[in-house]
Amino acid sequence: MRIISYNVNGIRAAIKKGFDEWLLSDPADIICLQESKATKEDIDHAVFDKAGYSSYWFTAQKKGYSGVVILTKIKPDAVHYGSNMEQSDLEGRVIRADFGDITIVNAYYPSGTSGDERQAYKYIWLNQFQAFLEELKKTRPHIIVVGDYNIAHEAIDIHDPKGNKKSSGFLPEERAWMTQFLNNGWIDSFRQLHPETTGAYSWWSQRFPSVRLNNKGWRIDYICLSQELSKKLKAAAIYPDIKHSDHCPIYAEIK
Repeated sequence: MRIISYNVNGIRAAIKKGFDEWLLSDPADIICLQESKATKEDIDHAVFDKAGYSSYWFTAQKKGYSGVVILTKIKPDAVHYGSNMEQSDLEGRVIRADFGDITIVNAYYPSGTSGDERQAYKYIWLNQFQAFLEELKKTRPHIIVVGDYNIAHEAIDIHDPKGNKKSSGFLPEERAWMTQFLNNGWIDSFRQLHPETTGAYSWWSQRFPSVRLNNKGWRIDYICLSQELSKKLKAAAIYPDIKHSDHCPIYAEIK
């Protein structure tokens, strides 16, 4: 099972930049998108049909905001929309698909960059979402949690850790949450296979064009596995040369 997670920062904008052509290259069996910023009805589905993908959408109530999508060549046994977290579901942040005994949860974690109110909500969301996952584990122990976590975990995951120590996405409280999350039975697939790799980022600020050119990025996108799946992890990668968004796709392969 080849899995990609990709924050496309608007699927219509990504298609204009060649996202549809990239799909034809068969990059993965299952592609989880965040920040679709569109409804299913907004898109010509010939784009997905031609590449062999069925699509499942969970859209925010606010038009042009957030939203998560699962594109898959493998027919899911079930798809679940939302996480029974009221505000999160209004914002279209979580979609889940079950494939045999494996569950994939595609999530767009909140950002706190717009101010204190959203930063406070981010902490609430992180705790609620972890509780949701722990409850899900009781009946579906083989879980893969993919998405834009909006957290760079360690200094190795950000180009300027000293300069960003007070930036949302690299705050001590966020990093501490990530540490305890991983310590509670979750595996960061990329770090599992590439523990010392530096300069491996999945997002670059759009404020200055030179930022991506000079690889001044953050690794804030993850494919995390429940401990039960750790031995099935065969590959993990980041694809910075794919440029339909300010993020790039990340990849994991599960036996």
